[in-house]
Amino acid sequence: MRITSALLPVVGLAAELASAAYVLQDDYTPDVFFDKFDFFTESDPTNGHVQYVDRGTAESGQLISTGSSIHMGVDTANNAPDGRQSVRLSSTQTYHHGLFILDLGHMPTGCGTWPAFWLLGPDWPNGGEVDIIEGVNDATNNQMALHTSDGCSIDESGFSGSVLTSNCFVNAEGQDTNAGCGIQSESTESYGAGFNSASGGVYATEWTGDAISVWFFPRSSVPEDIGSGNPDPSSWGTPSGRFAGSCDIESHFGDMQIIFDITFCGDWAGAVWGTGTCSANNGGSCEDFVSNNPTAFEEAYWDINSLKVYQDGAAAKRDIEQVERPKARGFPRKSLRARAGTL
Repeated sequence: MRITSALLPVVGLAAELASAAYVLQDDYTPDVFFDKFDFFTESDPTNGHVQYVDRGTAESGQLISTGSSIHMGVDTANNAPDGRQSVRLSSTQTYHHGLFILDLGHMPTGCGTWPAFWLLGPDWPNGGEVDIIEGVNDATNNQMALHTSDGCSIDESGFSGSVLTSNCFVNAEGQDTNAGCGIQSESTESYGAGFNSASGGVYATEWTGDAISVWFFPRSSVPEDIGSGNPDPSSWGTPSGRFAGSCDIESHFGDMQIIFDITFCGDWAGAVWGTGTCSANNGGSCEDFVSNNPTAFEEAYWDINSLKVYQDGAAAKRDIEQVERPKARGFPRKSLRARAGTL
């Protein structure tokens, strides 16, 4: 086969990418971050006491901003009888496999809050859902989870966290509806106030055809290869959560969007409001608290230092050869859920 001179740079790049472990695909830098996301403005699928606003409203209300980092927060100035203003963002780009590295300086926390950083496939639950960071109220330990169609369950070893539920099917017998398969981090620095007081940290999620693994690194323990832009998960040790076992990852997870959101109360934070310290300390209902205490949500914000998505060399080579996957279709919803445990 004769290769023209115009194609030589592309062929050379493809060969270089094929030999690399992970190469950078997308860098969500502050100057373009919000251009790469759609703002969800429909009613909250999880029945939260929230009003998701568009980009213009979020900018004028100072819910979002960029500088050296990316800020996403909620209304902290006004009473909100119809739900507190907040944002939910879905990436315009979809991914199939990859290494997702999120460096956070601060995550939302506080009574009434329910923040999440997650991946969502098309036609939920058939396209899958991966919850990377999630918790409610004054929780101290992050909960990771998968939500799938029938026929997916996980082993209970190979990670440092604790299994909450092992069947990923959203309607699994013997589990709360939409519990999915959940793993709780062992670290009290992995979520909420503990995370923020330790200056944040890094979450790295590797999605392959064999497993979905999540590592949490406190600020003082971030691997050097992440900082240098040459991430090598094989050198990171035991992940906080690893989802593998009796589950065909390829058939249960489609092309995924990245999602950030902050909701309030609803099917999880509201459901467990009366079981923890939030109700004891504040009284009333979750909705009343969220409606009438705007300054209580001054800690309910994401501060993102960086978000980068890497692909392995072979996947990047396929992209160079213009094998493109279609964007996920359908309503970008977060599934309804119920969680076990006291938070």
